[in-house]
Amino acid sequence: MSVRSLMYTGLFAAVALCAAPSSFAENPIIQTHFTADPAPLVHDGVVYLYTSHDEDDANGFKMLDWRLYASTDMVNWTDKGVVASLKTFPWAVQDNDAWAPQVVERDGKFYMYVPISVAGWPKNVIAVAVADKPEGPFRDALGKPLIDKAEGYIDPTVWVDEDGQAYMYWGNPNLWYVKLNKDMVSYSGKIEKVASKPANYQEGPWFYKHKSKYYLAYASTCCPEGIGYVMSDKPTGPWIYNGDIMAGNPGATGNHPGIIDYKDKSYVFGFNYRLNFAETPIHHERRSVTVTELTYNPDGTIQLLPWWDGVGAKQLHTLSPYERVEAETIAWTSKVKRDRDRPIDWAPGVKTAKSSKVGMYLTRITDLTYTKVNGVDFGQAGASTFTANLASGGKGGVIELRLDSVDGPQIGRLTVKPTAGWDDWQTQTTPVSNAIGTHDLFLVFKGEGDAPLFNLNSWRFSKP
Repeated sequence: MSVRSLMYTGLFAAVALCAAPSSFAENPIIQTHFTADPAPLVHDGVVYLYTSHDEDDANGFKMLDWRLYASTDMVNWTDKGVVASLKTFPWAVQDNDAWAPQVVERDGKFYMYVPISVAGWPKNVIAVAVADKPEGPFRDALGKPLIDKAEGYIDPTVWVDEDGQAYMYWGNPNLWYVKLNKDMVSYSGKIEKVASKPANYQEGPWFYKHKSKYYLAYASTCCPEGIGYVMSDKPTGPWIYNGDIMAGNPGATGNHPGIIDYKDKSYVFGFNYRLNFAETPIHHERRSVTVTELTYNPDGTIQLLPWWDGVGAKQLHTLSPYERVEAETIAWTSKVKRDRDRPIDWAPGVKTAKSSKVGMYLTRITDLTYTKVNGVDFGQAGASTFTANLASGGKGGVIELRLDSVDGPQIGRLTVKPTAGWDDWQTQTTPVSNAIGTHDLFLVFKGEGDAPLFNLNSWRFSKP
């Protein structure tokens, strides 16, 4: 068992004995959908996490759109929904291949670079979409590929250097790069193939600069894939191989790095198959994004990490329950284990959807599903009421408000009354007591049968 695994076990023992907040994220950090190919962007103090999306019924790769999540504490992630899809590029193949994206900002615009497919062979092209804000909507910038088709033209990664020059790398199993123009939707010069790519390079490059060094991290040595990296003093190399950030693991065929600096810390994102194997012993391409803190040595090299385990990043700050909290802000969701159930590592919980009336919301809320929000600071005076914005075309149900675990102290209980329909939203309130200090907050949903109970848009607590 790794040091981090022991830490994870000890962490839950501490919660059980002391009823203390966990303070760490759980990996994977997104459980409402299968996500892969993380592409984090730091903008205006927020981490925007763009991902590809494996469909729930995927066996091989079945990918139709790109999703966005946001966080300021690295633990609780708010689902922003689908920000682009294959329909964004109507000239592309529409039934699959919405692969690894990256978004960068320049001059107040946000540029999304994606690998998609066109008819014929080779099929791989790189397209670019643009938006006025990180949440999109993204629109096709060119009406055609930015990089025309060639075999292995996938997984674009872009960095804008301090001198204003932007570079894009991409490729599997070869590695190419090009200089982008200031408009970010065209390039100058020829496409260059990196002749001295690292021997263990496979795909999924992530190009960035940290202090005075340039880095290319990448999925290494299929299969399984770890995360390797190279360093250089220049943005176009020569590249010096420095080993792995993370070794491969037999439990997963893939990996895909995304690396950022945020609030004086560094983080590496990737993915694992924990949720897939919690549902079935059969390998499907149903992946889940993960994150952990990354450490640089004084010479700029990176310390080796163990394979993704259950412990994610440490929470950077607490969450205030006295402001509106989107219901799709989640650290973890699963289903409460019953006495007759076998041991559960994870079970499918709630989903998210979007309404023209209220935006994103939680749906598929059924009996014994729950969500957890980490590190909620009720303060010393505590809370007196809990208010939720809900809709129910069924019988309604109950929200139990519990601290630190699904069967922890109950501070309140909201009986959700039916509304006029599943998109008819009403505010409902219940009193709470003993909500004092900082705790993980569990919203445990209960009701009759297996049918959906209600939809949940947002919630907040009030002080006396």
